[in-house]
Amino acid sequence: MTAGRMRRVGATLIRVLLVEDTGLMRGALAALLAREGDIEVVVEAEGNGSVLARALSYRPDVAVIDVDSPQREELALGGALSAQLPDCRMLLVTGSSTRECLWRVLAQHTPGLIGKDAPADRLVEGIRKVASGQRYIDPELAVLAVNAAESPLTPRELEVLRMGAEGTPTREIADRLALSVGTVRNHLSAVANKVGARNRVDTIRIVRESGWL
Repeated sequence: MTAGRMRRVGATLIRVLLVEDTGLMRGALAALLAREGDIEVVVEAEGNGSVLARALSYRPDVAVIDVDSPQREELALGGALSAQLPDCRMLLVTGSSTRECLWRVLAQHTPGLIGKDAPADRLVEGIRKVASGQRYIDPELAVLAVNAAESPLTPRELEVLRMGAEGTPTREIADRLALSVGTVRNHLSAVANKVGARNRVDTIRIVRESGWL
């Protein structure tokens, strides 16, 4: 019997499903949790279609899920797990600090939410809290969600600016959104005027720092 297994004798073992697309990060988190005598990662997985089947097989107590993929498929995965494994508690991990993204996650009434920049001991605390039936929201994310100012931008303006921030040329933005080039430029100009920016780079910086993008 290993030293780690000996530490678990007589204690309640929290069985964890770890969902993280990046292999290096997934391995680091698994190694971190392996140091805890009352936590065992029973499944490590990418956010793909096999996760649910493996979860149903191993029946973990807590699912730690990174929800930062562009497709947001992991949010749907969390909902499916909750529906089919009601005893498995969700602890979602996000690197986003935008008001919209935080509220989208919180609106799912997930038992746990933690930021990627949180210290390691906060992740361990979150797992133990949700496993015991409590709700755990990273204090820093809770403050950001509550205090972030309302965005003055329309959904279309945000969509255009988000694509521009990703480096998409104006013509391509217009083609993808079925808009004219002039309309795209008008949207970008309107955003700059609303936030008092000097140019597009300044616009993106201000909007990001305000937590709207």
